[in-house]
Amino acid sequence: MIEIVIPLLAAVALGGLGLRGWHLFRGPARSRVYLILRLVVVGLVTMLLVTVSVWRFSKSRRTQLFGGMVTRVETSEPVVALTFDDGPEAGDTEEILAILEAKGVQATFFVIGRALAENPAEGPRIVAAGHELGNHTYSHRQMLGVKYSTVKEEIEQTDALIRAAGYKGAIHFRPPYGKRFIVLPYYLHTHRRKTIYWNIEPESYSDIVGNSDLITAHVLENLTPGAIILLHAMGESRAATRQAVPGIIEGALAQGYQFVTVSELLEYTKTQ
Repeated sequence: MIEIVIPLLAAVALGGLGLRGWHLFRGPARSRVYLILRLVVVGLVTMLLVTVSVWRFSKSRRTQLFGGMVTRVETSEPVVALTFDDGPEAGDTEEILAILEAKGVQATFFVIGRALAENPAEGPRIVAAGHELGNHTYSHRQMLGVKYSTVKEEIEQTDALIRAAGYKGAIHFRPPYGKRFIVLPYYLHTHRRKTIYWNIEPESYSDIVGNSDLITAHVLENLTPGAIILLHAMGESRAATRQAVPGIIEGALAQGYQFVTVSELLEYTKTQ
């Protein structure tokens, strides 16, 4: 709620500034210096409020200006989605795929278009293993303050590479760093695509990210039906995450959970 209230208060403050400015230039000259100082202070505070509110709103998991968003799925069925962001990268992709195959589970990979282009064998390898490919933009830049044409190019160029990798299912989208404001949600809304987020991300905690046991424990302690797990398993710095994947899968299966792709998880929403 605060993400909406602060911009409204800022708009009221801006309106008040405009009214005070009008009276300023109609009033006596000797009072103008004090009014100017007051306007400057109020203006700076208002700009700070607007900046903070936009930043908070851009990463909100509860609301956005256009279109649908999914943080988790409301269901009583013991199903969860395991998702990986970034990449694909040679070596790391094979390691994750081998783990998933050994455990007999499916996952969703939100891939970066540029990484797909640089590692052309990895996308088809993910698809051949029966997993889902999602769109994580082409360059992994923050989608704040960008033009509509930029959003269109980032998404559609990556979509084309995903199709070229042989993936034929629905292509879901996840914004880099989870950030968006106006243009990105509007594009997705007009193309009838939801924004896919997550409700479990162990690597967002600095005291957890480098320890595979803590990563595993965090995920298993926070599992609920319909959960979406986010992991970053690509790159040398993510070795702890890759090491945690087997334990996460084994622990979730032991708790009676089934792993499904994001597309499959969304189907449970329709059956509620």
